[in-house]
Amino acid sequence: MTTRRDVMRQAGALAAVVALPSPGRAAAGPALLSVADRKRLIADADRYLSLRPRTTTSAIAPRSPGGPKDYYSEADYWWPDPAKPGGPYVRRDGLSNPDKFDAHRDAMIELSLAVPALVAAWKATRDARYARHAETFLHAWFVDPATAMNPNLQYAQAIIGVNTGRGIGVIDTLHLVEVARAVMVLDGTAGGAVPPGFRLTHSAAIRGWFAAYLQWLTTSKNGMEERDERNNHGTCWALQAAAFARLTGDASVVAFCADRFRERLIPDQVAPDGSQPLELARTKPFGYTLFNLDALAALARVASTPGDDLWRFATADGRSLAGALAFMYPFIRDKRTWPYAHDVEYFDQWPIRHVSLLFGAEALHEERYRQLWRRLPPLPAVREVIRNVPLRQPTLWM
Repeated sequence: MTTRRDVMRQAGALAAVVALPSPGRAAAGPALLSVADRKRLIADADRYLSLRPRTTTSAIAPRSPGGPKDYYSEADYWWPDPAKPGGPYVRRDGLSNPDKFDAHRDAMIELSLAVPALVAAWKATRDARYARHAETFLHAWFVDPATAMNPNLQYAQAIIGVNTGRGIGVIDTLHLVEVARAVMVLDGTAGGAVPPGFRLTHSAAIRGWFAAYLQWLTTSKNGMEERDERNNHGTCWALQAAAFARLTGDASVVAFCADRFRERLIPDQVAPDGSQPLELARTKPFGYTLFNLDALAALARVASTPGDDLWRFATADGRSLAGALAFMYPFIRDKRTWPYAHDVEYFDQWPIRHVSLLFGAEALHEERYRQLWRRLPPLPAVREVIRNVPLRQPTLWM
């Protein structure tokens, strides 16, 4: 029997190689897998077939003010104060506290690994076993009244002795973005050919959960605070809102997120030279810059329309997503040329196969981005790196 620890170790094999069209040509048909990565994808999906879903009800959070169906997590970079034992925690930016309560976030990350991998394997093989098992996870998280998570993040990333949840905790549901996409693939609303032999039974209920969560995300105090964050948190709010709105058919929210991209995210986050000053100022400048670049690229993928390609947007002084990717390209290609501070943690684990390269290759007709993506390693089996990769199954998006 595969254990959850085994699954996390195998997470590095989840990325699939996608055959992009040549520059100047439009994408046609479903994404293609290389032989080696197809075998790896299927092997990993087979491991997920033996894994049973766990939700927030699977682990009691002793410090949570909520109930068993309420998601709860504790702040990553906050630690006990040696000068005040038992008092409020203090911040140590970039250094993750290993003793924080993380069981609910681990369960959500597991969901975000399992469902997209199973759905990608279903697309690759037409074997309905993968789709049916993906639905068991979706049913447990979003449908079953005994185990489904309440559609809010009121108690996310709490700081011990300071608060019981905060706006920036909303970033925890970034891991639901690719789950939402997998639902669209399962029920045939993502476009492209859908393998026969499976019908998503609870599509309406799952979409209802995401609609309720999107309502909370766009109207609650925590949600609006996260929306207005200037750095990667603001990007991740917009990516989530756009992805969940695509799933639920809320065109007004998708349009709002596209406007947000043009009016706030690119102007506030990307300098005219393509650098990201807010991320470079952090104690993990390399990892955070890559993370935000991937989130911006994913948002452009989700919120663009045939008449409004966000990859082609630029401010009057030249700030753009294309410029941000061009800025990072030489450092992704050769990290030894990185002229800024090294990350205090996990510097050696970056870069990987970033979706910004893949999406940018297609949108900008830049073959060098695709070739670099192919040469990079898949997602490593390091939890903190997995946590900071918003999309892991590009075959669901191409």
